[in-house]
Amino acid sequence: MSTQQTTKPADARDGSGSEYLAFTLGSEEYGIDILKVQEIRGYEAVTRIANAPEFIKGVINLRGIIIPVVDMRIRFNLGTPTYDQFTVVIILNIGGRIMGMVVDSVSDVTTLTPDQVKPAPEMGTAFNSDYLMGLGTVDERMLILIDIDRLMSSSEMGLIDKMAA
Repeated sequence: MSTQQTTKPADARDGSGSEYLAFTLGSEEYGIDILKVQEIRGYEAVTRIANAPEFIKGVINLRGIIIPVVDMRIRFNLGTPTYDQFTVVIILNIGGRIMGMVVDSVSDVTTLTPDQVKPAPEMGTAFNSDYLMGLGTVDERMLILIDIDRLMSSSEMGLIDKMAA
């Protein structure tokens, strides 16, 4: 009887890894801390709010709570979004505030150990690297890890402050 064990499954169980919900925007794969995710829903029509920034699609009624919905494809200038059967809304709970985030699709929950997360390079792009936690690598796959707290509470998003008022 062989006593060989692989170390891969142990990484996920020994508490040294963090779990990220992987989702796609365009051709890129992103990840956010799974602990910020309340639920995942199919995309449904939203009620548009006058004078809201373009990336705020509107609001939805989530079991009696009116929550803002942000389309991340518009927010990150990833072209004109299309809404199909794969489009989902990730319901987030950030600092006690509930909000929705529209993405192209959700793939899975991935556990990354600290050595699988590399620092994000400085880039002069539309995506402010202040919101990047790093790049997570699993085999040939790369996840762009977003600090969703920082992004959603940023001044250009304006969601947390306005909602708290």
